[in-house]
Amino acid sequence: MGGATLLYVGISPKEPPLNGRCQVAKPCALGCGRTIAAMRRVPRLRLTLGTLLSDEPGIILRRVGSGGRYTFTNPGECVLDNWLARNAFVTWVATEKPWEEERRVLESGLALPLNIHGNPRAHLTNTLSAARSAAKRRANELPIASDSGGPRSAISNPVE
Repeated sequence: MGGATLLYVGISPKEPPLNGRCQVAKPCALGCGRTIAAMRRVPRLRLTLGTLLSDEPGIILRRVGSGGRYTFTNPGECVLDNWLARNAFVTWVATEKPWEEERRVLESGLALPLNIHGNPRAHLTNTLSAARSAAKRRANELPIASDSGGPRSAISNPVE
């Protein structure tokens, strides 16, 4: 797509639990093409990109709400949105079992350095994973922020 390079693959919905519990169906997170709205629905990627861009003025990871969610608050979320608008292109493929497609792409041998969770090429992600962990540690040392960064911008505490 015009010289674009695939750097991340994400899915929605995630794989159903193996314990037999029902999974609430969610609409496709990337059904919006090249829009900030689509990128706000990819919290792990936003956490990764915000961590990489943390030298930009205003981008600092903070805990919000009860302290279990993380966001870049404002102006950080706006800076990240503007960066994404200039640099990111989002596309999607509809498939019945997206978790199988994600696994296939990750195991294909493509270098996907922004995919930390489930990436079989961990040597590509070790430094980035450590940077994200350090950003969360710094956020945990700061007071909980009252500014959530806007609607749906909070990053859930992903288990990775």
